Amino acid sequence: MKKLLLASVAVSGLAFAAAPAHAEIDLEVGGYFKGYGAYADVDGADSSFDIIRDTELHIGGETTLDNGLTVGVHFEFDVDGPDSAATDESYIYFSGDWGRVNFGAEDGAAYLLQVAAPSADSNYDGIRQYVSPFDTALDYDLNTAGKSDKFTYLSPIFSGFQVGASYTSTNNAAGSIDLDGTTDSVLEFAGRYEGQFQNVGVIAGAGYVSSEDDFDAFNLGLDLDIAAFGIGTAYVNQDDNGTETDTIVVGADFTNGPFKFGISYLNEDIDNSTDTDRYTGGVNYEYGPGMSLRGSVSYIDEDTTDTDATAVMIGTQINF
Repeated sequence: MKKLLLASVAVSGLAFAAAPAHAEIDLEVGGYFKGYGAYADVDGADSSFDIIRDTELHIGGETTLDNGLTVGVHFEFDVDGPDSAATDESYIYFSGDWGRVNFGAEDGAAYLLQVAAPSADSNYDGIRQYVSPFDTALDYDLNTAGKSDKFTYLSPIFSGFQVGASYTSTNNAAGSIDLDGTTDSVLEFAGRYEGQFQNVGVIAGAGYVSSEDDFDAFNLGLDLDIAAFGIGTAYVNQDDNGTETDTIVVGADFTNGPFKFGISYLNEDIDNSTDTDRYTGGVNYEYGPGMSLRGSVSYIDEDTTDTDATAVMIGTQINF
C-alpha cells in the first residue's frame, strides 16, 4: 500500500511538472455601443425611419517582462447586425523601445497611420463609416487587405514622426483582398507626423498599398488645429486593374466645452463615370466620460443617376 501511494504521488508530480505555464496577463473587458434613430429620404423611394446600431465587445490585456518587452493580446467581437458574435479582430502584439509588431487579424499600417479630416459625426462621415441609413457605404479608409491575418510593424515616434509597414500573406487563413477570385498578398507602407508649429497643431500623413493583382492605392491627409478650430483634408486614390476611384474629403470643426460642431464635404469619383457628393453638418455633446449625444444632417447628390438623398440622424455613443 505504501509503494502504491508513493507511485501515485510520483505520477501526480510528473503531471504537475508537465503542465504548461500560463502567461500572467490580466484581461480587461471594454467596447462600445453606437445607436441612432435615422430618417432617410431618397429620390424615387418612400421616406423611412429606422434604428441603426453598431456594437462591439473588446477583450485585451498586456504584461511587461523583466527584459522590457511588452506582450499583449486583443480581441474584438461584433455584437449587432448580420455578423453578430463574429470575431472582428484577433491579434497579439510585442512592443518596446524599438517599436511595435502586430501579428494576426487587425487593420494594416496604411489605415492605422491614416489621417482623417474633421467630421460632423465620425461614426457617419469619418474615415470609416460605422452607421448609415443607406445601403451603400461612403467613406475613405485605406484598408485594402481588411482585417486579414498580417504582420505589421510600427516604429517608435521620433520628433513626432512615425512609420509603419504591413504584409498580408497570399495563403493566410482569413483570406486577403479578393480582386479576381483569388487571394493576393498585400504590402502596405505609411508615415505620419504630429507636432506643433507656434500655435498650430499639425497632423500629416501618407500611405501606400499594393497587391499582386494590379491593385494600387495611396492616401494623403492633413489636419490643422488652431485653438478651438480644426480644419483638414484627405485624399485617397485607388487603381483596381485600370478602374480608378478618387475620393476627396474636406472638414472643419469648432469645440466649445462639451460641444463640438462639425461640417464635412466628400466627393467620390469612380473612373470619371460615377460622381457622388456628400455634405454633412452636425453637433456632438459629451454628457459624461466616454458618452456622447450626436446629431447630424446629410445631403447626398449622385450625378450619374441624378439621385438626391437626405438623412437626419440622432443617437448616442457609449464607450465602456
